[in-house]
Amino acid sequence: MSAGAEQLPLLPPEPSWKVLDERARGTQFIAITPRSVLNSPATTGMDFWSVNPYVGCEFGCSYCYAREPHRHAAEREARRIAAGTPRRSGDAAPLLEPLPPWLAFERQILIKEGAADRLTRTLDPSKVGGHTVMIGTATDPYQPAERRFRITRSLLEALAAYRDISVGLITKSPLVTRDIDLFRRIAGRGRMRVHISLATLDARLARRLEARSPIPAVRLRALERLVSAGIDARLLVAPVLPGITDGTKALGRLLAAARRAGARYVSAGALRLGPAARATFLPLLEREFPDLWRRYHLSYQRSVKAPEAYRQALEERMAALRERHGYLPSPEMD
Repeated sequence: MSAGAEQLPLLPPEPSWKVLDERARGTQFIAITPRSVLNSPATTGMDFWSVNPYVGCEFGCSYCYAREPHRHAAEREARRIAAGTPRRSGDAAPLLEPLPPWLAFERQILIKEGAADRLTRTLDPSKVGGHTVMIGTATDPYQPAERRFRITRSLLEALAAYRDISVGLITKSPLVTRDIDLFRRIAGRGRMRVHISLATLDARLARRLEARSPIPAVRLRALERLVSAGIDARLLVAPVLPGITDGTKALGRLLAAARRAGARYVSAGALRLGPAARATFLPLLEREFPDLWRRYHLSYQRSVKAPEAYRQALEERMAALRERHGYLPSPEMD
């Protein structure tokens, strides 16, 4: 932990506080009852709607930008408790230990109980029309917790009831193949796309960057199985790490492997590095890639985004590789 790392306030015990499970390594799974689960484009700044079944992620990838949403959710909960805001019946007010945000993200997983019911109560097809509902933009919807809690599957079941709806999903986990039946059902009534997130084919490099996520070969097998089942499954190269995973040869091998697995579309995005993610990624960078530490520090000191010149160069590199390996052109995250 870096010096001066912000800690979450210790919340007082509440009668409705409920830990659903706990791992040996200290990870807690805490039930919450969300007021809303559907995020609009106006709220997120993205051109799609989004739903996240969990807040936080056990994979705990060193670079993950989603530590910021987890921090904001915990801070909102803390302010609500501190202000004594009346709670609706059934609301959960978890007791959060005073962990720094970078650690809380992977140790305090908030489980959105009743998420599917809340989604069906708030989703207005007339407003969503023309946009995609994306699952998993700030957490992996198929992280290990999904095997028990099945919140992602319940959301897919709810969305499968709608006609002419466009659904997208982002994951690193082979557990995604469990829900092929629902992907087919949604695709039969609207549109369904699954994005398999993979930044490198190098298993050793992946382990240095994301120690608890599924290995590259397993993700490629999941991609192949989805495509074989008739699902529109795509490769998402994210995040692209400057000087680490952005080499033309390495990206070319990755695109070639995903193409052999059947992917026809690929999109990519450069690293975003917010304050909470910096607390995990920069120390790892200094330890594992010391020659790059200063470059990252300068590049990201004014913005969470990579410099515009880098993003433009990456876009051009990906366009050339996309054409070389026979991918079809498509808008980002379409």
